[in-house]
Amino acid sequence: MTNELNTSSMMTNHTYTLDQIRQIAPSVFTTDKAPHLTDKYIQTPTSRVVEDLMNLGWQVTKAQEVRSRKYKGFQKHMVVFRNPNITIKGKDGDDAFPQILLTNSHDGKAAFNFRVGIFRLVCSNGLVVADADFSNVSIRHINYTFESLQAKVAEMITKLPKLVNKINLFKSTELTEDQMKDFATKAMQLRTKARVNIMDVLNADRPQDQGNDLWVVFNRVQEKLVGGSYKAGSRKARSVKNFQKDIEINEQLFELAETYLAYRDWE
Repeated sequence: MTNELNTSSMMTNHTYTLDQIRQIAPSVFTTDKAPHLTDKYIQTPTSRVVEDLMNLGWQVTKAQEVRSRKYKGFQKHMVVFRNPNITIKGKDGDDAFPQILLTNSHDGKAAFNFRVGIFRLVCSNGLVVADADFSNVSIRHINYTFESLQAKVAEMITKLPKLVNKINLFKSTELTEDQMKDFATKAMQLRTKARVNIMDVLNADRPQDQGNDLWVVFNRVQEKLVGGSYKAGSRKARSVKNFQKDIEINEQLFELAETYLAYRDWE
């Protein structure tokens, strides 16, 4: 059974209210300009975008902000959204949910930036897509309107069938043991130069991740890479806590996985 886009399935994962987001990432609600900015800077609080996305049917499932002393209250932050009515249905309950990752800051250094991600229900695993069809979308503070947001979201939704097709391409790409080891070795180099037991990285933690197709191998490696479930040298690696680093690693890993699509037609 291949993946297909479903626009009516209900999601049961925890979602956050505006008050809960305020406790986790107060910079989302900053309305003042940073002290170093001039009157020419147009300030649009991220909370306005959050509320607008909620009005469009998207629910907040995660919020984070970077630690900052110099620009506390104005620092970079991320809010992750899922729509309970949009699901990528997979076999054996391996459903995935498209995500919108919104990043912004109120220090004058960033626009509203939107990325497409994927959340797998079976492992609570969040991926970030790096693909030409899903390049980052930005809206400058000065240009922000509800209509501009609505247009960007509609654009992303119309491209979701391409995401389903990409996942199915990953699923139809069978890797040999040597190719799996090669992928895992290159993937681990995105985080560490220390010696890593590649077979520990490739081991499946659940039945849905068993096999040798590119999709399950990619997910196994991604979970270990970001979650820190491996030893680097003699020490156990830590999970990636910084969301900027998390996004960077995920995008690089997705780009690496795409290079293995050429193996799909190999004998």
